[in-house]
Amino acid sequence: MHCPFCSAPDTRVIDSRLAGEGNQVRRRRECVSCNERFTTYETAELNMPRVVKQDGSRAPFNEEKLCAGMMRALEKRPVSTEQFEAAVNSIKHQLLAAGEREVSSATIGNLVMEQLLALDHVAYIRFASVYLDFTDVNAFRDAIEKIEKTKAFKKSRK
Repeated sequence: MHCPFCSAPDTRVIDSRLAGEGNQVRRRRECVSCNERFTTYETAELNMPRVVKQDGSRAPFNEEKLCAGMMRALEKRPVSTEQFEAAVNSIKHQLLAAGEREVSSATIGNLVMEQLLALDHVAYIRFASVYLDFTDVNAFRDAIEKIEKTKAFKKSRK
């Protein structure tokens, strides 16, 4: 790292510690030439994959759009902010862990549906009705039956 005071190319690290809830490393540095000290912060650069939409176009991942869709489904439902944030972080983590440079919008939609199914069944139905483009009552019935099967499966595992 170049010294911000004299632009010398050599600096040394005096002290390192975690900062920002453990998401950053704070480093105190000293210039070898002028002996001035300064602080730097280091964070991991995580690149979210690009989203391939149904029409084949590509767009950058938009966390705000993800949150807006989930919030619409969760409106007036008994889900805490912490649960919501954990669900969003889980989706982002799964996308990063896949290691793909591009991911289909359908994959993201399925991840959202998984999280909503675990959070709140009404929110799941709301999201699914738009995402899966329910055209009749039978589509709602099928989605509700899926929830019932999930409930039954969870009870049998206990």
